[in-house]
Amino acid sequence: MGIFDFFKKEVKREFIARPDESKDMIIYKWPDSNIRMLTQLTVQQDELAVFFKKGQVAGTLQSGTHTLDGASIPFLSGLIDSATDGNFLMSELYFVSTRQFTDLPFGGTIDNVLDPQTNLAVGIRVFGEYAMTVSDPQKLILTLVGTQNLQSNEDITNWIKDLLLKHFREMVSRYVSTEKQPILGIASQASNFEKMVLGTVAPDLMEYGVNIGKLGNVTVSIKEDDEATLKQMTRDFAYSQNMSAADAAVKLGMAKGMESGSGAGSSAADAAATGMGIAMGMNAMKQGENKEEKKDEQPEK
Repeated sequence: MGIFDFFKKEVKREFIARPDESKDMIIYKWPDSNIRMLTQLTVQQDELAVFFKKGQVAGTLQSGTHTLDGASIPFLSGLIDSATDGNFLMSELYFVSTRQFTDLPFGGTIDNVLDPQTNLAVGIRVFGEYAMTVSDPQKLILTLVGTQNLQSNEDITNWIKDLLLKHFREMVSRYVSTEKQPILGIASQASNFEKMVLGTVAPDLMEYGVNIGKLGNVTVSIKEDDEATLKQMTRDFAYSQNMSAADAAVKLGMAKGMESGSGAGSSAADAAATGMGIAMGMNAMKQGENKEEKKDEQPEK
C-alpha cells in the first residue's frame, strides 16, 4: 500500500456514520473496533450510537455530531488503547435505530389441538403483522446481540415471530383445551386473541429492549382438510341427534338432485347420502330394539 492509499484510509477513519445502504437496518455494527481519537461521529435523528467492550456497554451517544474525545465524553476514557499511545479507542460501535418498523409479517401453524365436540385433532394457523421499536438499545445489544448473536433484521424479526407464535399457541390451546370452546368459528376470536397476546408478549419483549406497539390483520384459521372433515363430522353428529333433521336432509338432497340433475359427488347428493345413511342406521337400531322388546314380552314355555 502506497503512502497516498494509507493517507486516504486514515482520513476515512476520522469520520464515522451509518452507511446509506444500512439505513433500514434495526442494528448496524461498525466494522472496525479500532477508532481513532478525535474522530467525528455522526448519529442520525432516529438512532443511537452504543459503545460496547468486553461484554459490557461502555456508553451511549444521542443524535448529533460528536468529536470522540475522552475529555469531553467521559466514558470514552475507559476505551483508550494505551498500546497506541492513547491515539485509538478499542470498542465495538453499534448504530441502533429507534424509529418504528411497521408491517412486519408473522405466522404459521401454531398447534394441533383436539376439538372438544368431535375429539378430532385439528391444525390451527395464525397470520398477521406487527410494528416494533427498540425501546432500550443497551438491553438489545446485551441480550440479543451479545448472547444470541442476532444482528440482521431477519435474525431479530424471526426471533420476535417465534415468540409471537409461542404466545398464540398458548392462548389458542387454552381456549380450546381448557375452556372447551369449539374450533369451528374460531376465526371470529382473532381480535380477542390479538389483544390478549399483545398484553402477554409485551413484558417478555421489554426484557430484550424491544417493544411491539400493535398487532394487525390477525387471522386465525383451520387447515383446509381439517376444516372440511370437522364440518362433516359436526353435521353427522347433529343428524344423529335429530332424526327429523336427517330426514329433512334426505328430502332436501333428493329435491335438489331432481331440480339440478346433480351427479355423483355433488353437495346435494352427499347431503342425501349422509341423511339416508344416518336414517337407515337409526331405523335399524329401532328395529333391533323392537325385536328385543317383543322377545322380552313372550311368555316362557
